[in-house]
Amino acid sequence: MKKFFLLFAFTFFVAQITFAQSTDVWIVRHAEKDKSNPDDKNPNLSEEGRIRAGDLAIYLKKVKFDAAFATATKRTHQTLDSLIIKKVIEYKDIKQLVEEVRKNYVGQSIVIAGHSNTVLEIIDAFGAKRPKEELTDDDYDYIFHLTVKGEKAKVKMDQYGRPHHL
Repeated sequence: MKKFFLLFAFTFFVAQITFAQSTDVWIVRHAEKDKSNPDDKNPNLSEEGRIRAGDLAIYLKKVKFDAAFATATKRTHQTLDSLIIKKVIEYKDIKQLVEEVRKNYVGQSIVIAGHSNTVLEIIDAFGAKRPKEELTDDDYDYIFHLTVKGEKAKVKMDQYGRPHHL
């Protein structure tokens, strides 16, 4: 009985530590893509996009990332290229992405590069309230910082680089 109690107490203690930790999740849309070839389904970043990717690195220069997540497109990977990151993991499914972060990255800092039609869905999937109704195809300068604790998340929205909304 004593061993059972000790095991239970240890498990409870570990669970409390895990749930007490918050995970920092930064979410950005990829930077401006090259639109010179309308037939290119996987374009690189444009010159303006490369500048914005550099601006992202400046904005996040004090954050030490443990991992990054990007879709299989060149533009999401290139948006993260300026950051110093141990590993970039490709994701396809938002639900699986959120499950992986909640399971394997508790207490860590990660960055996720998405698309105009997925960034707000990712915020929703973490359980935070959307700070913006929608992202248009022209919205490149927003960055979202989520603080995830257990099943709850809070989000702060900011802008970085050259303002896209003049």
